Order: sequence, then structure tokens, then C-alpha cells
Amino acid sequence: MYDLARGPLMWAAFIIFTGGVIYRSVQLFMLTRKKDRSFYTSQSLKKQDSGKYSSEEKKLELLVSFQNTLIGKHPVMALISTVFHFCLFVVPVFLFAHNLVLFESWGFVLVSLPDSVCDILTIIFLFCAVFFLVRRLVVPKVQAVSTPYDFLLLLITAAPFLTGLFAYHQWFDYNTVLIIHILAGEVMVAAIPFTKLGHMVFFFFVRILIGSEYSFGRGSRTWIT
Repeated sequence: MYDLARGPLMWAAFIIFTGGVIYRSVQLFMLTRKKDRSFYTSQSLKKQDSGKYSSEEKKLELLVSFQNTLIGKHPVMALISTVFHFCLFVVPVFLFAHNLVLFESWGFVLVSLPDSVCDILTIIFLFCAVFFLVRRLVVPKVQAVSTPYDFLLLLITAAPFLTGLFAYHQWFDYNTVLIIHILAGEVMVAAIPFTKLGHMVFFFFVRILIGSEYSFGRGSRTWIT
């Protein structure tokens, strides 16, 4: 079973991920059109009108804008979400064991963090996942919009980290836990393009390509309405 999970199933997960990202990118692109010349982002309008505001008005505008962001409205949620996403990216990419597999499969490695650091980051990640779970269970307005899909997605995201923690500390039967860990990671990778997890990829697609008040720049396209 290990050879199956470590070989064909791993390749299948990456093929599904790559094909899914390409398919979803084309699909999203087809939902956009070239932006009209008359379209301006809120940032560009602010730059044009900057001379019409006093310093006090500018400060007030910045304060209101800040209060409308996630960190302004829910600073604890913003902090935990940032830490969660940081660990979600850093641990799988810079874990020594994963880089060893990368070297065995493709002959190159990335920079690796000490195992003790990744262990701590994994525990922090799991605490963040528990926070999101409890939030969905006890906060009324979040509970009202939560579905089994949301809980399943949280499980898919947390399972590789939980099983990885068990495997690293060799809790329970090591071989069984290792196989479950590999399978859990492959399920998560394959699910990224087709679930809400895709925002970790398509976030940049939207913020760079689409012109809106949330864009990093002016963008070259806008959504078809």
C-alpha cells in the first residue's frame, strides 16, 4: 500500500492538481472581459483626488478604510487566519522529510527548516484549525452559513498535519499512520483546484488580473456582468 500511495497515487494527485488549476484558470478567464478604458480602481481615483482633501480628511478616510478590513473588524480572526495560512504553506514546502522525497523523485531540494521548528508550526496550525472549528460551531452568524462541506474541507486541510504530527512522533503504528498521512496529503492537493482551497492559488489570479478596489494594481480585465 505504501508503494501505491508513494508512487501512482502521488502522481495522480499532482496531475489532477495541475490539470485542475489549468482548467479552472481558463474557466475563470472566460468569465472576464478586457477592461474598459474608463474603468478606474478606487486607488487610482484616490490618487487623482488626493489634492482635494485636507490632511484630516485623509486620515479619517484611511481610518474608515482600515476599519472596513478584516483586521479592523476582527483583529483576532485576522491574526489567526494569517498564522494558519503561513503554517499551511511553510510546513509542507520546507519540511526536511518532504524535501527528501522531492530529491528522491525529481533530484532537487528546497531549503529545509529544522524538524523542531516544523513540529511547533504544525501544532500552532492545528490549534488554529480547532479555533476555526469551534468558531463554526458556536458563533451564531458563522454557524448559520456553515454546511457539512465546510467541516469536510477543514478536515481535509487539517488531516495531513495531524497525521504528520503522529508520524513524526511515531504515535500509534508508524507505517499505518505514514500511509494515511500520504493519502491525506494527496487528497488535499487534488482537492485544491475544485474547492474553496483554490483561493490559495486563484487569489493572485484575481488580485493581479482583475481590476477592482481589491486589486494589487489596476488590472487588465473585469468580470462579465
